[in-house]
Amino acid sequence: MQPLRYSINITLDGCCDHREGIADEELHRHAAENLERADALLFGRVTYGMMEEAFRAPAPSRGEPAGTDPFARTIDAAKKYVVSSTLRSVDWNAELLRGDLAEAVGALKRQPGRGLLTGGVTLPLALAQLGLIDEYEFVVHPRIAGHGPTLFSGLSKSVDLRLVDRQEFGSGAVVLRYEPRG
Repeated sequence: MQPLRYSINITLDGCCDHREGIADEELHRHAAENLERADALLFGRVTYGMMEEAFRAPAPSRGEPAGTDPFARTIDAAKKYVVSSTLRSVDWNAELLRGDLAEAVGALKRQPGRGLLTGGVTLPLALAQLGLIDEYEFVVHPRIAGHGPTLFSGLSKSVDLRLVDRQEFGSGAVVLRYEPRG
């Protein structure tokens, strides 16, 4: 059974707006390494659209920091599953997942492999509610954003976690990796 890993960038005040993180070479290298540990990505409709726009080859040149190329190449080539009831079709190495979320993701997890990686806000809330996330990674940036969105708003029950790894970047961002207790 392959694990489902969740990774998200957040500020000290809990904002997970992707524009608020410190997107330097070290962060992109770490993100590329996370992608390489997974056989496929699991996205909701919004995250899929955002990632496709930003990283689908040929990647647009918008003054991204040095070091984003390996991440862009890795995510462009990765297999992707998209959970959506509104999209009619997807491409970019992607397949739509429809129907019961627990059954669909459970079937993916039962396949042999190195793991699945997810990000975003809405889909991970549903996955956490179902107890399907095997590892939570929070990349905490030394910034106070003063706005949202925030994570796991509306979660019906607490998820107790155990710290399994910690890493600090030169920017001051700290990677905290947790597994659910019990």
